[in-house]
Amino acid sequence: MNDSVRLLQFSDPHLFARKDGMLKGVRTYDSLQLVLAHARRHHWNAEALLLSGDLVHDDPGGYALIRETFGALGKPVHCLAGNHDLGEALQAELAEPPFTIGGHIDRGHWRLVMLDSTVPGQAHGSLRDTELRRLEQALAGAGGRHVLICVHHHPVPMASRWLDEVRLLNAEQLFTITDRSSAVRAISWGHVHQTFDARRKGVRLLGAPSTCAQFLPFSDHFAIDPRAPGYRRLTLLADGSIDTEVVRVEPAAAAALRAAG
Repeated sequence: MNDSVRLLQFSDPHLFARKDGMLKGVRTYDSLQLVLAHARRHHWNAEALLLSGDLVHDDPGGYALIRETFGALGKPVHCLAGNHDLGEALQAELAEPPFTIGGHIDRGHWRLVMLDSTVPGQAHGSLRDTELRRLEQALAGAGGRHVLICVHHHPVPMASRWLDEVRLLNAEQLFTITDRSSAVRAISWGHVHQTFDARRKGVRLLGAPSTCAQFLPFSDHFAIDPRAPGYRRLTLLADGSIDTEVVRVEPAAAAALRAAG
């Protein structure tokens, strides 16, 4: 087994069928390309990529751009659906390698468990009984590996009233399972378009920024944060610890992108 596992997490690209599609003043395709270019310059020793939901913005045509963009990078791409994704289209368009959707993946000393928290037609999340059972089975069969759980919706409050209304509503069921397992080292999510890093009962809790527009932290009402888009770098170490950081593109480049939009 390798001593460590290096991953890059890209979240909430919100692509449209057209490359000039915009979300909150940002051309989402161009912003994703800017973020990927930064990652390729600085952190391209990663072994796999995580896409933690909202790959498209209610537009099935956006999956062709996901396939075109990430399919050409030469790395495995592990995907989750988000509340703006369209499940059947996602499954159909990203059915072939290098893409995998959901399931669990073993890499070195680690097992990655990808959970589907989407509720059709709703912005909030919930883990179905089938997903909870699948998590239990994945933990039981981890075989001494450390476990990173990936999900789209945030399972803990973000101190943002509007955002916490669309959280993972049955998070306590998730925690009931993870609290019984000594293998779980971290839970990582997208959806929140901002950074989060905390601990709960020894488990690292990690939120990721979006590759396009950012949400203003600690806001009661929806608001956009002017901070640059970014991604999360994760190094999963053999002893179960995690070296991670959120990496953002250069502010000047992000500002130029917003101006162009």
